[in-house]
Amino acid sequence: MERRGLLASLVAGGTAGMCVDLILFPLDTIKTRLQTPQGFYKSGGFRGIYAGVPSTAVGSFPNAASFFVTYECAKCLLHPGPSSYWSPIAHMAAASLGELVACLIRVPSEVVKQRVQVSPSSTTYQMLARTLHEEGIRGLYRGYKSTVLREIPFSLVQFPLWEFLKDLWSWKQGHVVDSWQSAVCGAFAGGFAAAVTTPLDVAKTRIMLAKTGSSTANGNVVFALHSIWKSQGIKGLFAGIVPRMTAISLGGFIFLGAYDKTRSLLL
Repeated sequence: MERRGLLASLVAGGTAGMCVDLILFPLDTIKTRLQTPQGFYKSGGFRGIYAGVPSTAVGSFPNAASFFVTYECAKCLLHPGPSSYWSPIAHMAAASLGELVACLIRVPSEVVKQRVQVSPSSTTYQMLARTLHEEGIRGLYRGYKSTVLREIPFSLVQFPLWEFLKDLWSWKQGHVVDSWQSAVCGAFAGGFAAAVTTPLDVAKTRIMLAKTGSSTANGNVVFALHSIWKSQGIKGLFAGIVPRMTAISLGGFIFLGAYDKTRSLLL
């Protein structure tokens, strides 16, 4: 992949990611509070809806930029020529690699953000200092495995579906899709992927927010899912599905549309 394309992916991905995360932050707060064991209102309800936003503001650009740089590079390496059979596999593998890299930045930001979202009386700096004091650097990476186990299935659904819908639309109209059409495809792909991966998102939230030393804090996703199922059933596993689908559908529209538009302008 040439240097210009690499720089375009970095700037486009980072800009799109930061816009989405900051615009849709209130929906993310509502979703997190719905997923907590203590429930929505005890976690803050609609109070302090922007609690934790500094953590997102700092981590959003490098997180999204690292994902798209890895995604585009891996896509070029894995898919050098046209092949309808190989394309979805290349897109899945590239997205998975992108998530592994991006989560190294995303998880510390997410841990601090979610803890502030359910404790709106604490500032982002106070929560960061408390986490480092009580758990060290490992505390910031609590939930890395569960985040990766959420993000990879999500990307395995979202990105091949996004690329397929763009190709289908391009074929139907006889030319490459416009940015707004790419955004529509991104919204549909994101909403569908969000719905099917909600239980993994709930498990990730519980692991990140669990009390230090508890069984859930160990990061075992299967244990977390089983505990949620035992205590709350199917409703607990899909807690926050509506704001999650709404946020990710809107996010997919803005994120993937803005990414395509910014990248095409830079190139």
